[in-house]
Amino acid sequence: MAQTSWENISGEMALEMFEMMLLARKIDERMWLLNRSGKIPFVVSCQGQEAAQVGAAFALDNSVDYVAPYYRDLGLVLGFGMATKELMLSAFAKAEDPNSGGRQMPGHFGQKKNRILTGSSPVTTQVPHAVGVALAAKMDKKDIATFVTLGEGSSNQGDFHEGLNFAGVHNLPVITMVENNKYAISVPYDRQVASETISERASSYGMPGVRVDGNDPIAVYQVVKEARERAINGEGPTLIEAVTYRFTAHSSDDDDRAYREQEEVKEAKKKDSIITFAETLKEKNMLNEAKEKEIHDKVNKLVNDATEYAEEAPYAAPEDTLKYVYEERDKGGE
Repeated sequence: MAQTSWENISGEMALEMFEMMLLARKIDERMWLLNRSGKIPFVVSCQGQEAAQVGAAFALDNSVDYVAPYYRDLGLVLGFGMATKELMLSAFAKAEDPNSGGRQMPGHFGQKKNRILTGSSPVTTQVPHAVGVALAAKMDKKDIATFVTLGEGSSNQGDFHEGLNFAGVHNLPVITMVENNKYAISVPYDRQVASETISERASSYGMPGVRVDGNDPIAVYQVVKEARERAINGEGPTLIEAVTYRFTAHSSDDDDRAYREQEEVKEAKKKDSIITFAETLKEKNMLNEAKEKEIHDKVNKLVNDATEYAEEAPYAAPEDTLKYVYEERDKGGE
């Protein structure tokens, strides 16, 4: 496992990380409540994986880099500029949803202005997309990196092998982070991957492989920052394995009691990064009770306001069903 160092980590940045992690958690928890009350159709949860996502987001340059997130990455897309209101509009499938105009399930992120590559339901298709953007960046001689995430189950798909092999052969500035949450839907790690770790697969693709505690945002920040420096310096791609745990079922349509013991989940929650990171910040005198309450109050207001706005926002007009599907021509001259 990569070691944690707080060198060059300011109190301000650490608090911003904590706030974004908390915001991702609160948005997610609200979405579950809305789903269970019949107000939104579907939730794919980030709970338990916020530290890896936010730590990575802070290590990238969100003004120039590109990200290809997978469906759990609330923390990552928040770090790249997606607003709480926009995420709620997506959950309610409203016309203003920037991801798809209310056409796609939540978690299918995509926002051109923030360089968030549009995702799709088939898992791992985002890896070749990210590699393609990295190839374009190298051809254009741009000092940027692309960052792609996926679950460890997705690392068994052909797209993963093809994407990383191409990136290694062509020495591309792409960082692949596997968020190893121990389960590919209902299949535990030891039934889906023969190697001891995901990161050791990196040697097959001619790139460094790094394993990091995904519950430690500072450790993830450091390894992603180092990987980005390698990328923009022309040193090629990196494979990162962030070891974490999914606290919820695979989705709101899944019952995880069928394939894992709830005692296991309870034990994993003892390492909940929202709690442990707050404790670390207090030990370092970067956070006190008053500041923590202030952050919670701010986040709660953001989520409440976003929920209210999205619930009242209009749905797309029926005639917009084919918008952006077929070419639209001006009929005036015909």
